[in-house]
Amino acid sequence: MLLRIFVLIFLVNCFTSEETLASKMNIKTAHDFVFKSIDGVTMPLSNFSGKALLVVNTASFCGFTKQYSELQTLWSRFKNKGFIVLGVPSNDFGQQEPGSETEIKEFCEINFDIDFPMTAKEKVKGENAHPFYKWAISKKGAIAKPR
Repeated sequence: MLLRIFVLIFLVNCFTSEETLASKMNIKTAHDFVFKSIDGVTMPLSNFSGKALLVVNTASFCGFTKQYSELQTLWSRFKNKGFIVLGVPSNDFGQQEPGSETEIKEFCEINFDIDFPMTAKEKVKGENAHPFYKWAISKKGAIAKPR
């Protein structure tokens, strides 16, 4: 299945420690980060420790919005085998995610029957990007940089 989206895949302990921003923050793996869920609850990625974690930038009014169906299919097929899809809504790309978390969640549930975990809307690029994205770029360079 071809997903034409920007995807970051992190497996448990897939990165080595280096003297970077991440090491100064005592961050060693993706599981050391915390997001807020789309429902406003703290969502530590450590909840997914020991599982493969697919972190996907999403937007409801993007040319790739059909990605939600494909992501739901992946989630449904592999969630019981330790594969986590985590949707991260972002308005950083041409204002394609202007709604509130409530509106985003409703859109995803009504139009795509989404039940995989999603975060609150986040900045994913630039100086105000969520620390997870800054860390990913520091570890993997341009390949991890949302565009």
